Amino acid sequence: MTPLALFALVMTLAAVFALLNDRLLRLPMSIGIMILALLASGGLMLADTVLPGSGLGHARAVLTQIDLPHTLLDGLLVFLLFAGAQAVDTRDLWGRRFSVLALAILGTLLAVLLFAGAMWGVFGLLGLPVSFAWCMVLGAILAPTDPVSVVGMLRRLGLPGPLQALFAGESLFNDGVGVVIFTVALGIATQGGSVHVAGLAEPFGWEVGGGLLLGLVGGGVSLLGLRAARDPHVELLISLALATSVYSLAAAFGMSGPIAAVTAGLAMGTPTAQAALTPEGRSEIPAFWGLVDEVLNALLFVVIGFQVLALSFHWPFVWAAAVAVPLSVLVRGASVLLATLPLYLVGREAMGVLAVLTWGGLRGGISLALVLSLPAGPEHDLLLCVCYSVITFTILVQGLSMQPLVRAFYPVSQTGSKEG
Repeated sequence: MTPLALFALVMTLAAVFALLNDRLLRLPMSIGIMILALLASGGLMLADTVLPGSGLGHARAVLTQIDLPHTLLDGLLVFLLFAGAQAVDTRDLWGRRFSVLALAILGTLLAVLLFAGAMWGVFGLLGLPVSFAWCMVLGAILAPTDPVSVVGMLRRLGLPGPLQALFAGESLFNDGVGVVIFTVALGIATQGGSVHVAGLAEPFGWEVGGGLLLGLVGGGVSLLGLRAARDPHVELLISLALATSVYSLAAAFGMSGPIAAVTAGLAMGTPTAQAALTPEGRSEIPAFWGLVDEVLNALLFVVIGFQVLALSFHWPFVWAAAVAVPLSVLVRGASVLLATLPLYLVGREAMGVLAVLTWGGLRGGISLALVLSLPAGPEHDLLLCVCYSVITFTILVQGLSMQPLVRAFYPVSQTGSKEG
């Protein structure tokens, strides 16, 4: 199948599922598309049970051809992150900068260690020989919240501006932190070494700090171009060049591409950059990136839904996944609490922030892409089953139940929104 035919197939499925969701389910589009993709996957597996060779093998071959790790991490992610970052209010984000840093760095590190330690014990009780290094890999895959899922959810909930900025800022930055930890832990696991937190310092500083600096420099250079431009189409090209160039340069220099793209997107959304745009550019550029975000989200959630076909179902794997799902929520809550304890000690706001950040810690395409990128080995199928179960639960159960939770702590009069 040619790349164009593959793209057409996924786009057609996304369009059909989006239409069915709009007419029947009436759920948030991404979640509705994923549910319908899961149902279609279940239909394929059932049909293959009744009539072996009825198409399941071909569907799995198409999934292999899509190559989600390469497609997402080296392609779609830069556009999704850049689009999401532009929508964040940078003034609110700056006001919560210490909270964002605490959650994105300390919170992610704590989540990795807590989940790795807990799952190491679970695997041992189930008789599954998984080393602590591989548990660190699993923790790094599932610790960061997914910005693609979280930013889309924030648009629907109408949270207060400062909390939206905190929520979005953490999700946009902590995936870069998680990828750094994942890369180091995977190297240790595959080489049979031991895990040392101190060994993370150098690559963490280079990748995260370098990504931040590169994004800021790119944003500054693009600002000069925006001030010189007089055509909104030229301004749009500058924004596209900014997103793709900082991500590519970061990859070339061993820095964090996601963090560079997020920083550049935030720079593009600052009042200074917006003031440099033409009046047409201030309306057309957000509309363009919003459309890009919606389309790519739809495509991504189709692929996520069909990835269930790649799972291996064995009872020890199922039990491990069943324990990992509630454990991921508990670890998320503990890491948020410990990371923000000096900032939110008492009061109703503290409870609201803790509850919303904990239950809203969705995982998605980035976590799935990371686990699918693992090398073949005895741990691959087990970690894939655990990760997919956590991802599915967070998107479907937590994502769909966020509205009543938010309304309990932030009534409509506070959020200023009547829609979920």
